[in-house]
Amino acid sequence: MYAVIETGGKQYRVQEGDVITIEKLNAEAGDKVTFDKVLLMSDGKEVKVGTPYLAEAVTGSVVENGKGKKVIIFKYKAKKDYRKKQGHRQPYTAVKIESLGKAAPKAAAPKAEEPKEEVKEAKTAKKVSASMKKDELIAFAKENNIAIDEKATKAVIIEAIEAALK
Repeated sequence: MYAVIETGGKQYRVQEGDVITIEKLNAEAGDKVTFDKVLLMSDGKEVKVGTPYLAEAVTGSVVENGKGKKVIIFKYKAKKDYRKKQGHRQPYTAVKIESLGKAAPKAAAPKAEEPKEEVKEAKTAKKVSASMKKDELIAFAKENNIAIDEKATKAVIIEAIEAALK
């Protein structure tokens, strides 16, 4: 049984017991990691292909975090006395694949609905900023039914919108 997962912008073919080296994750050694971006799953007889992902999950545990071999970058321009030497060690996380199987159930819907209302209010307050163009501010005011003078300056429009949102 094997699966193809996506993590860190790359795809990996994994089986149970494999130790893979992936882009660095924010996890300590011994932590459990779940990869929910499963592109393909095969049990030897049947192959399931996602569009783009399957409702499956691959779980593993972090073995170690470290740095890879040093790569030397050497820039040189002939006859110009230009030489630049630089080195780089890419950080990685080694993960041991423990199981290929069903995804964990999602959180209950009522809990997710309550924060969304609060987030909506916060988003409307965050949307107005000085970096917005005057046309965007006018459109925002119309969406939120705020009466403003379209011929006013950008600063006056921002003040009017902020006052109406409070």
